[in-house]
Amino acid sequence: MKQTTAHFVFTLSGAGCLVKALRKAGRDDQVVATCHGFNVGPIDPSDPSARAKWLENELGRIDPKDAARSERSWDETRFPGHRKVAWLTRRSTAEYAGFLDWLWHRGDTPCDLVDLSKAEISYPDEHGSTPLMASPTSIALLAPDIIARNRLWDLAEPLQSAERLRYRELWGQLLSENAPLRVLNGDKLVSAPISFFDEMLTSLVTEHWQKVARIIGTAMADEMEDGIIQSDDTFLAARLDALARDGRLEIRGGSAHDMHVSEVRLPVARQLS
Repeated sequence: MKQTTAHFVFTLSGAGCLVKALRKAGRDDQVVATCHGFNVGPIDPSDPSARAKWLENELGRIDPKDAARSERSWDETRFPGHRKVAWLTRRSTAEYAGFLDWLWHRGDTPCDLVDLSKAEISYPDEHGSTPLMASPTSIALLAPDIIARNRLWDLAEPLQSAERLRYRELWGQLLSENAPLRVLNGDKLVSAPISFFDEMLTSLVTEHWQKVARIIGTAMADEMEDGIIQSDDTFLAARLDALARDGRLEIRGGSAHDMHVSEVRLPVARQLS
């Protein structure tokens, strides 16, 4: 009997892209999205309720899954006997952290790995002739046609014990530090303070009112130019609100989370100094 494959993807949109690509290729593999955003907030597994409270206080959102953490073994019980394939990128903090947490809870159970960080993807140029080669930042940024054309699932290889140990040691260290953020330092995740992005955000704000969406969009575009995804719009909006509460910025038109309505500028006192 042919073994069925279950793919584990650490972004919702990426999982949707993979499902469409697999179906285009006539494959009926299962795809599971496990997305907790463990790049942001405390990750101490002994106190998940503290994480839920932190997310509510700092980001203004609640994810019931964060408080419960009850689905740790559901992939094993729902897909017994399946070949498990995890999709990793070390260019996205959320996906990297999601993979590390997933692997941590698997112990020594075998799995395969599609490491997009090492992949070279073929893209057609504007005229559809000579293909362009590039490394993807995230599976969520790959069109289903590109995934299917490159048959990226064929890149899956067994995760070797030495590599598994390195990943588990890294996550163990991050768990012990339990910092507010995890950010990229080269191809490694490191702990960071909640203020990590504040200087970058304030550098984009001027004395003139600008839409919050423009500031956040510019910040995220700058990350993409570097080929990485460090943060998301929800967290950056929360930091703009925090900077405004501290008097380092001024916001009008509501919370920064209402980014297409609210505007931000440097404080008047700072402009006159």
